[in-house]
Amino acid sequence: MALQKKSAAGRATAGRRARGANGSARELLRSGEKPETLLDYYRLMVLMRRFEQRAAEMYTRAKIGGYCHLNLGEEATIVGLMAALEPRDYLITNYREHGYALARGLEPGRVMAELFGKETGVSRGRGGSMHLFDTKARLLGGYAIVGGQLPLATGVGLAISYRGSDEVVMCQMGDGTTNTGAFHESLNLAQLWKLPVVFVIINNQYGMGTPVDRASAEPQLHRRACAYRMASELVDGNDVLAVRDAARRAVRRAREEHLPTLLETVSHRQRGHSVVDPARYRSREEVERIQQQDPVDGFRRALLEAGVLDEAAAAALESEIDREVTDAVEFADASPSPKPADLFAYSYATPVSNEPRGFPGDPPVAAE
Repeated sequence: MALQKKSAAGRATAGRRARGANGSARELLRSGEKPETLLDYYRLMVLMRRFEQRAAEMYTRAKIGGYCHLNLGEEATIVGLMAALEPRDYLITNYREHGYALARGLEPGRVMAELFGKETGVSRGRGGSMHLFDTKARLLGGYAIVGGQLPLATGVGLAISYRGSDEVVMCQMGDGTTNTGAFHESLNLAQLWKLPVVFVIINNQYGMGTPVDRASAEPQLHRRACAYRMASELVDGNDVLAVRDAARRAVRRAREEHLPTLLETVSHRQRGHSVVDPARYRSREEVERIQQQDPVDGFRRALLEAGVLDEAAAAALESEIDREVTDAVEFADASPSPKPADLFAYSYATPVSNEPRGFPGDPPVAAE
């Protein structure tokens, strides 16, 4: 019990150190942002929230199989990060990626269809929740292996540098990834070779069920960049404008100076690690505190108080998004499943002569 109290206190401290204005009406008015920009941010945050809520529902109805990790509670972080990127920039994520795909402009129906394992999905139903991929959107995939995306992002940064172009690659990861060898190897090479990579730690307070301060000797994860003389920054992940501005600084550094940055955003994961995790490791007090800091509700209140939005307009917008997500579910449900005959399609980018293509129960093939 003593350890649990200490851990909860540590997480509360982490939240306080990153939490600023949190999108208050006063800060919104002071920011000078165009109302339409703020409304676009809010619409996208609500779309992510409603999409993920329906994804959780579809999982319980067995429409979605395998693993499914949701972005609930991280909407402000995602919108802020994606607002800093240009369409020509690249994005590589981990398995908690649905919101990123939506923010990069992928149609909700295609994303939901991929979760359903349908042929109309963004990865033709082969990837599912953890492996969304779209070259047009320059979304280079979600990766299930913890830390597996970091060397790939570093390689993309090297390719950009080799070509002499000015694109940027943003690499998203969870807090648990910072304890893997790939994290340190990738940061070291990115700084050594001066690569245009923005590494982003989504610190949602837990690596699966383990609090950050129980897994990391230095719980302020952005400080790890100092070992590589890399620029770093800590930002409140519940504040969409703060995240966007910090990400813009990092993107500018990557684009203009070809230097990497380690950005840490602190937010709260509102559900368990995946949809099957009941998150019983959290106390009732912690759950209530997370609910009070809900980024979508907080941004809505700020917009209302600033006069950017009124209740009628908010209700209309939210109703429109509900219909859009319902349409996405219906599209996914009505879409065809991949044919068994195509089971081995897309296994390799180019044909492989000795690729195994046998089905379970087929007679063994005699060796030539």
